Amino acid sequence: MSYLIEGKTGTWEIVVGLEVHAQVISKSKLFSGASATYGGEANTHVSLVDAGFPGMLPVINRECVAQAVRTGLGLKARINLQSRFDRKNYFYADLPTGYQISQFTHPIVGEGTVEIELSDGTLRHIGITRLHLEQDAGKSMHDQDPTRSFIDLNRAGVALMEIVSEPDIRSPEEAGAYLRKLRMILRYLGTCDGNMEEGSMRADVNVSVRKKDEPFRTRCEIKNVNSIRYVMHAIEVEATRQVEIWESGGTVDQETRLFDPSRNETRSLRSKEDAHDYRYFPDPDLLPLVIEEEWVRDLEKGLPELPDDKRDRFEKEYKIPHYDASVLVAEQAIADYYETVARGRDGRLAANLVTGDLFAALNKTGRNIGDSPISAAALGGMLDLVADGTINGKIAKEVFEDMLETGDSAADIVERKGLKQVTDTGAIDRVVADIMAKHADKVEEYRGGKDRLFGFFVGQVMKAMAGKANPALVNEALKKVL
Repeated sequence: MSYLIEGKTGTWEIVVGLEVHAQVISKSKLFSGASATYGGEANTHVSLVDAGFPGMLPVINRECVAQAVRTGLGLKARINLQSRFDRKNYFYADLPTGYQISQFTHPIVGEGTVEIELSDGTLRHIGITRLHLEQDAGKSMHDQDPTRSFIDLNRAGVALMEIVSEPDIRSPEEAGAYLRKLRMILRYLGTCDGNMEEGSMRADVNVSVRKKDEPFRTRCEIKNVNSIRYVMHAIEVEATRQVEIWESGGTVDQETRLFDPSRNETRSLRSKEDAHDYRYFPDPDLLPLVIEEEWVRDLEKGLPELPDDKRDRFEKEYKIPHYDASVLVAEQAIADYYETVARGRDGRLAANLVTGDLFAALNKTGRNIGDSPISAAALGGMLDLVADGTINGKIAKEVFEDMLETGDSAADIVERKGLKQVTDTGAIDRVVADIMAKHADKVEEYRGGKDRLFGFFVGQVMKAMAGKANPALVNEALKKVL
């Protein structure tokens, strides 16, 4: 789906690349034993290494390396068996050492790809340039005092994966789809929780514009955007700004900018640094990182089923449409819930129930699948009662509502309320005969060619039997009489 900006001088295309910083799920930090848990009182998750005390030496966290490798495998990327940590030198108050330990020329993960699907069904492949490990900085707080800034080092030293895309993104929609897919993969792998509101996943957005078939023009980087909606909005705002500059005869300066959603604008933060400005050099306290191919293979064997594979399997195994399968695999907890409901049952009916009635009920009460008042096993039990003829579809809706309120099993509710479906053909025949006698005029109209009245007779019989009659048997009895 093309996204083009119509300017005074013609049509402009946007070019976007994303640098996603994803906080690694691990108990401790990348180079120290301090807790990597989010939150806590300020400066309580800080070791002497994190605080930059003289003589303190970093020690690599094996689990953080494993998480980076798992992520690389999940992105179908090349795993580099040899990589290296470098020092990225710059001064900031929340960076006690005056440098960040990162990876520059030799990252742990090389090229990969992410497949995205757009709203019109178009598939696009967004290239991954690299994934490297690095330390996070601390947090500067400027709103605690009118004249002073405060520094919290709890986050300093926490392991980050920086996932850099190729400049393959051509619309805000593609950027949103890419971030959602990347977050989904990370969550399935268990390598990052993807909570953008907590800052554990955030994006630097590189935006430029160009005329069709032109080389790339100057890009600007929008720093630390912490929601998918803001990323999409920031791209639109920045691309429009750049088009206006080019069309007025100006030039776009390469710089770092900040997105302000309240003012609907991006603002200049600082001129964009080049790599040489950071004086990268190999960290003298850390040996090159060498990992064994067998260890990588073992990690690969332990990977979970990833979203695309699960979606394809759901389509084939449970005979459900592509769209439904895509919705169900969006979160692993939802996929697991659905599969428990669907296994050994009607997959389409299970999908309709989960994505329809259950999702609506959860949205209404502000719950998620993890605290659903109806367990997957209980919902499956209700489908079993429908399948064996104990209840029909109409009664199932009543039972479902009761399950939401009480948490009782479907079988207990059916027993308590006397909702068992009537399958006694004799009883159904008697009610049908009674309805025929009461509506003799309608019977004549039906026999005279008004076939649409058949639904009227079905409704009357079901009403007379309080909705408990087996619909198939009702239809059969009516056809025989009419």
